[in-house]
Amino acid sequence: MTRVLIVDDEPQMLRALQINLQARQYTVATAPDGTRALDDAARTPPDAVILDLGLPGIDGVDVIRALRVWSTAPVIVLSGRSDAADKIAALDAGADDYVTKPFSMSELLARLRAVLRRPATEEPIAGSAVIGDHLVDLTSCTVRRIGAGEPAVRLTPTEWRILTVLIQHPGRLVTGRHILLSVWGPGHERKTNYLRVYLAGIRRKLERDPAHPRHLLTEPGMGYRFEP
Repeated sequence: MTRVLIVDDEPQMLRALQINLQARQYTVATAPDGTRALDDAARTPPDAVILDLGLPGIDGVDVIRALRVWSTAPVIVLSGRSDAADKIAALDAGADDYVTKPFSMSELLARLRAVLRRPATEEPIAGSAVIGDHLVDLTSCTVRRIGAGEPAVRLTPTEWRILTVLIQHPGRLVTGRHILLSVWGPGHERKTNYLRVYLAGIRRKLERDPAHPRHLLTEPGMGYRFEP
């Protein structure tokens, strides 16, 4: 079944959308804010997202930008913001369609069917990377230790998002600000301690010698680099 993630901070709206989509045989997940939406999407990637812009914490436009770091799932914005500038910002961030509240449920469902029919504009993130003794598979979102019968390594959703950003730019410096905006959204640009803690955890799981990493490198004062 097609899985749709609905993101809205109004409980009545979430409930109404959930009931209508489930009645049409969609599998539905809901989130009341951007942080939980990104966590849910990382754990179980949706086939489509219906997203309000006026969310607590991370604004909807920044949720779209964060999703587009790793996901090509179609995003329909469902918002009370009717200004042209808001629509342009959402579409430029990577939204596929924009519906203004109040709205017709029949129209929203038709637009959902339409975006699900469209071929993807780009291929999903594919390929793999070797970090230490581990194979990181971006297609299946798995990390396993190289060797017959070795168990998979578990990464948290946040660790996955950070690692995906770095692997997408092999050999290139990725600024800490870019990673913070992609993973946590605006307002966190100066919280470099977040990255130090998470990168240390990722290195402990993947690098052969976490104290002297070979692949996940720190560029002091600038950012981080993934060296294949």
